Amino acid sequence: MTLYDQIQESIQYLKSRCSLQPRFGIILGTGLGKLTEEIEIVAEIPYSEIPHFPISTVESHQGKLIFGHLAGQTVVAMAGRFHYYEGYSMKQVTFPVRVMKFLGIERLIISNAAGSTNAEMLPGDMVFVRDHINMQPENPLRGVNDERLGPRFPDMLHAYDRKLNAKALQIAKSHDFAAHEGVYLGLQGPNLETPAEYQFIHRAGADLVGMSTVPEVLVARHMGLPIFVVSVVSNLCYPLEAIRETTLEEVIAVVGKAEPRIRKVVVELIKSMSES
Repeated sequence: MTLYDQIQESIQYLKSRCSLQPRFGIILGTGLGKLTEEIEIVAEIPYSEIPHFPISTVESHQGKLIFGHLAGQTVVAMAGRFHYYEGYSMKQVTFPVRVMKFLGIERLIISNAAGSTNAEMLPGDMVFVRDHINMQPENPLRGVNDERLGPRFPDMLHAYDRKLNAKALQIAKSHDFAAHEGVYLGLQGPNLETPAEYQFIHRAGADLVGMSTVPEVLVARHMGLPIFVVSVVSNLCYPLEAIRETTLEEVIAVVGKAEPRIRKVVVELIKSMSES
């Protein structure tokens, strides 16, 4: 079965479970699952029930697709994402993005937790991604290209919607939230990086480092979706003397404290798009 046929099978199943037509797709990263509390839920479908969907194995990821209304707009939200380090291929990791596009979404909002390699971006700060550096070992677009999904050579010049970033920065400033624009560097994981690697990432021009997001952005761009990415800084990775050993529990705790601010920005951003 081709990737296109797998997508269609998933779509057919989802439409049999929920008739809602989502306008926005949302991917909720580590520690950010409580955004679902803002959604007026119409349907919740576990990943395990959706044909061809992987199953999230990461602690704090709920592992379900949620349809509903948020800030007056129809949305479909991934409560939990997939990662290459879990053992999935990049095509599996990004399969839900393709499904959301075929469900009819017009924009994709992605969240993640990331380490900061910029001394001015502190734990708990929001960073709206303006560009990325891809250092992951596999590309989800590798292989025979299906023109029904997107072009062979998608251009990445305007991968991130800078106008949405500007709106988000204005919203954050109006609430006195610490927020920045920055560059995200994607690595394979699951181990955190060494001090030498953090130094390299900083010198390469990245403000953030993480283990997700880039594959999702590549596929969204391949399918012509405008993209907004918000990272929450989970730990400080630069300067080197500031680095401390970091646990998942500590990451979740930091992100959990920042989550109400992220929710506020995302909800107001979606509301502003519905009014424009």
